[in-house]
Amino acid sequence: MTRPRIGICTSLEPAQYGAWHEPAALTPLVYITAVQRAGGLALLLPPDAHAEQDPDEVLDLLDGLILAGGVDMDPATYGAQAGPHTLGVVPERDHFELALARRAMERDLPLLGICRGMQVMNVARGGTLLQHVPDVVGHDRHRRNVGTFAGNDHHVRLQAGSLAARVAGEERHRTLSHHHQAVDAVGEGYVVTGWSTDDELPETLELPETLELPDRRFALGVQWHPEADETSPVVGALVAEAAAARNARAA
Repeated sequence: MTRPRIGICTSLEPAQYGAWHEPAALTPLVYITAVQRAGGLALLLPPDAHAEQDPDEVLDLLDGLILAGGVDMDPATYGAQAGPHTLGVVPERDHFELALARRAMERDLPLLGICRGMQVMNVARGGTLLQHVPDVVGHDRHRRNVGTFAGNDHHVRLQAGSLAARVAGEERHRTLSHHHQAVDAVGEGYVVTGWSTDDELPETLELPETLELPDRRFALGVQWHPEADETSPVVGALVAEAAAARNARAA
């Protein structure tokens, strides 16, 4: 059988390889290997201004979508001014991913937002972000060590019966964390179903079933990094749901 096609949104960053040092569209390899390990075909999606106006051109190629981690979102996307800790914003990426996220949810395309990707999901439906979590919670345990996941684990509490709990297979889940921004005001239609055990910071967002979509497939944001944990079932759940959606369309 053909593998389900999983789009992974890339970042835009300076990169050095061989004799070259230039801007590049890139994705950490752990995202790709997590999708492949789960039986998916990973397709990288760089920012594309045309797709901001016509996201279906991209989404028609996919069975599932991952909004990956990365740099801070531009606070202008949620009507705020940038604070002193908001750095490295890439508006082209923000606008591209917001367009894909909105349309993917309208289409009920299986969608997983990881870290920044959960924040994109929230902003896509009118939510806002905390620009620097330590200023609010009083500690830096969501990103103790910058540039590594070593020592950055913590637990989240997941609501019984939620998609997040079903995917994780438990209601207390160990996660790998690396973020300094987080969900503040929750976007329209979402429910928060996971919270940090350290400070109750939102750790998961879900779109529940609606009258329009009584059998909604999979729209989940997680504030942690399941792609960096080979034991995590989260990316595999997205790939499995994308395969089921593909098979349903083919039936």
